[in-house]
Amino acid sequence: MTRPNVGEIGVWLRYQDFTPEFASALEELGYGTLWLGGSPDGHLQDVERVLNATSKVAVATGIVNIWKDDAATVAASFRRIEAAHPGRFLLGIGAGHREQIGDRYVRPYEKLVQYLDVLDAEGVPQDQRVLAALGPRVMRLAADRAAGAHPYFTDPGHTREARTILGAGPLLAPEQKAILVTDPAQARSIARPTLGFYKSAVNYANNFRRMGYTDEDLAGEGSDRLVDGLFAYGTPAAVAARVREHLSAGADHVCVQLLPAAGQDLLDGYRTLAAEFFG
Repeated sequence: MTRPNVGEIGVWLRYQDFTPEFASALEELGYGTLWLGGSPDGHLQDVERVLNATSKVAVATGIVNIWKDDAATVAASFRRIEAAHPGRFLLGIGAGHREQIGDRYVRPYEKLVQYLDVLDAEGVPQDQRVLAALGPRVMRLAADRAAGAHPYFTDPGHTREARTILGAGPLLAPEQKAILVTDPAQARSIARPTLGFYKSAVNYANNFRRMGYTDEDLAGEGSDRLVDGLFAYGTPAAVAARVREHLSAGADHVCVQLLPAAGQDLLDGYRTLAAEFFG
């Protein structure tokens, strides 16, 4: 088996938002991969639903949470989906957030390694799985034990560093949040509620610091510098330019999470961006 053809640009949405009609429309627009975020269930019925509604687009999880669903269950789900839709599914797994897992969140790196051991034993190919990786240690694990890495909530500088750690071969597929609003104050007001949890979550706050942001940037509602670095906003051309920064920095694929302003239609937004991305 070989890694699915993910294309250069994909769509990241919470799995609940991927109705069959929405998934089919995104495929028709030319997006290469649909990323089901927000910890979809390990039985992967939501993945199956999206695959059944489409014919060629790759579908990925962003991510299955290793504390929520055991590896044997996920492996059985993978085998079922691979039999029905060969070569179209990319299994993304990760350790999630300490703040949401509680006392069970102990030695997450070792837990991730053990999870990969079970996936190996259960026949999930390395080249059809990716790891949610932020820091260097898990990034190296992604290069050694998976097809590559799926960093979430990062900037092109992080992508450049991630490529250095991964080396030339592994897949690098960062997520990029985007807002189709040209007024900076309005765009930042849309961005900040999403930023709130992440700048207080230990793993993301530490990663923001590794990326060069300071405690002052993380204080309060988050500095303009932090928001502007993490969110692409403005015209479709401006959003596309940020995505291309990731590609120039070493990403193979960028999955775009569009945050609509009040009254904006999400599919219309992705349609507008598709015209910019794909001509």
